[in-house]
Amino acid sequence: MFSGIVEAKGRISAIISEPPGCKLVVEESKIASETNVADSIAVNGCCLTVIEKTASTFTFQAGPETLLRTNLGKLVEGSPVNLERALLANSRLGGHFVSGHIDGLAELVKIDDQGEWADYYFRVPQELAKNMASKGSVAVDGVSLTLVRCDKDLFSVALIPFTLNVTTLGTKKIGDNVNIETDILSKYVQRLIESQEWS
Repeated sequence: MFSGIVEAKGRISAIISEPPGCKLVVEESKIASETNVADSIAVNGCCLTVIEKTASTFTFQAGPETLLRTNLGKLVEGSPVNLERALLANSRLGGHFVSGHIDGLAELVKIDDQGEWADYYFRVPQELAKNMASKGSVAVDGVSLTLVRCDKDLFSVALIPFTLNVTTLGTKKIGDNVNIETDILSKYVQRLIESQEWS
């Protein structure tokens, strides 16, 4: 379980083919020094398990389902990634509850710059949009954000300068894909509604 509060930006230092998946080697010395094999880390919001580590890197295995459903399959050596370690039970919870299970991808379609601030607009499949509500929560590439505008295939978020600087969102360009995890509570509500139609 995560909170969507990104701890650090890492860098993909190597991608090792391992059909049908691959190994992703991430470099970020502070997190690496405090991480153990088998720990869970959210990489662009996707929960992955550490299988190897050095003093400055940690390695994950990503299977075909992960590479298909997330933007991890589009990473190249040198790509920046958002990193968050799993929550501790005795710490404050900022952001919102994030499982690290990506629901799908959204496309950045508009950036409304407002000086150092910015509003980002994303096109999203309707099956994800139905789990979004204005003032609710969404995780975008692992970053906990508050939804502003919510249409049937579009949503927007308002980004403060700090978020733009300390996460990968500040480097996104029109047409880029981001990982989306909708609020976990909305999924249970949606499931409850659907179950009313079961025979």
